[in-house]
Amino acid sequence: MERASLTRLRWRLRGAWMWPAFVVLTVVDAGILHAVPIAADGIGLVPAALLSGFANLLVVAVVAPLSGRLVRRRRPDLPKAVATDYAGATLLAAVTIGLVLGGLLHRPAVERAQRDLRVQAAAARAFLLTEAPPAVRARLGAANTIRLAGGFYRTCVPEARPRRAFCVFVRTNQNPPVVRADPDRSPNAEYRTAVP
Repeated sequence: MERASLTRLRWRLRGAWMWPAFVVLTVVDAGILHAVPIAADGIGLVPAALLSGFANLLVVAVVAPLSGRLVRRRRPDLPKAVATDYAGATLLAAVTIGLVLGGLLHRPAVERAQRDLRVQAAAARAFLLTEAPPAVRARLGAANTIRLAGGFYRTCVPEARPRRAFCVFVRTNQNPPVVRADPDRSPNAEYRTAVP
């Protein structure tokens, strides 16, 4: 009886990697998603943590038990819990490697999006400095931008009146960028809800 308990304890210690790996790799994956994003707009730290937690939980709860069965086919001597644990820990590491590779492969697209945003900002600023009223030019530091589509942006500078802004549309997919004033004076926060 004592020998069986020691054997079971040895198996449990050998197969107790999945949940510690889940905790550590969820934090690491969130950092990877934030630092080396797989989306051109980038991913904030909180959304990255939620996304990595969901993905890793899916791996642990759904994929690891199924993969554990495959591990037991190759190694029938392993208890079911240990096989599931081995499979889960390996899959969690594979998710992390996949995120790193995805982020590195997507890096050129992220850099293009950042460069496009800088071009847009320079074009909008040049237009606002020459065409906007003096009160708006004084508030250029408070400008904010939303991307409406690829190469199409809306930049707004808040006016003195609440819920009013001087806005411009910028197209960066043409050279030089095309900038035109938007007759709609609603700020981007309200405009965003109206745009599909």
